[in-house]
Amino acid sequence: MRATGPITLLCVLLAGVALAEAPMSSPHPAPRPAASQTEIPPQIAQAPTATPLIRPRQRPAGFVKEAVQIAAAPAPDMAVLLPSSPRPLPRPNGLGAQIEQVAAAQPDPDPAPTRKSRKKKESRKGSVCGDPSIRGQELPPVTSKTKGCGIAEPVRVTAIDGIPFSQPATIDCDTALALKRWMHEGMRPAFGNREVVQLHIFGSYMCRSRNNVRGAKVSEHGRGKAVDIAGFVFSDGKEWTIARDYNKQIRRAQKAACGIFGTTLGPGSDGYHEDHLHFDTAERRGSAYCR
Repeated sequence: MRATGPITLLCVLLAGVALAEAPMSSPHPAPRPAASQTEIPPQIAQAPTATPLIRPRQRPAGFVKEAVQIAAAPAPDMAVLLPSSPRPLPRPNGLGAQIEQVAAAQPDPDPAPTRKSRKKKESRKGSVCGDPSIRGQELPPVTSKTKGCGIAEPVRVTAIDGIPFSQPATIDCDTALALKRWMHEGMRPAFGNREVVQLHIFGSYMCRSRNNVRGAKVSEHGRGKAVDIAGFVFSDGKEWTIARDYNKQIRRAQKAACGIFGTTLGPGSDGYHEDHLHFDTAERRGSAYCR
């Protein structure tokens, strides 16, 4: 065993004395003093148990009346509140006239179709020559190896003003329009109360010479400018023909065609038109040729 010094021995002795005088420690904690279990700090004792509600202040007297008056008051003049802006420059001279010209050049938008416009559009379907009362169809140009024959813009007319033809007439629009005018101004007035319900067409376009004479000039039939009428059917079922019934009413109708057509021929004219009336729109110098 290692020898200890006097100082070390003294420290050991002192430690032993201190342990002998110290009380025996207990594993359980010492109980709190009685005062510590009953006394509550004043800060905690005085704290409220719940936060009180904050009530809004009462509206001052007359508050609602003043609010209504403010809402009913007119809005302030914005021109006064807003800063003044620079004045616009004057318009150039003639600007208004230019605007009107541009507006006039613009096409008007198509209006919504009405019953009347739809009926008008439907009535033009199946018509020719820009006239709803002339029924038929447009044809391609008619050409021929024979010089002078042909029609640049032919139409195939089947009825005019509700009066059907016994067979379609291939003519040009000038002849179709002249025929309609004659039916209004000549045929109907000549027959009076007798209503025509069908027109007997004897001939229209045909590339041939005049009166089928060899070596003669090309007939107006060969140009689509002529139509031959052989008779009329009336609403009572009766029929008048040029060959059998060349009466004063038919003569009156034939005479009314003179001037509407360039050429008007019938029985007694030249021996070639004893059974039909010949109307054509040939251009003639001076007066029309009527026989």
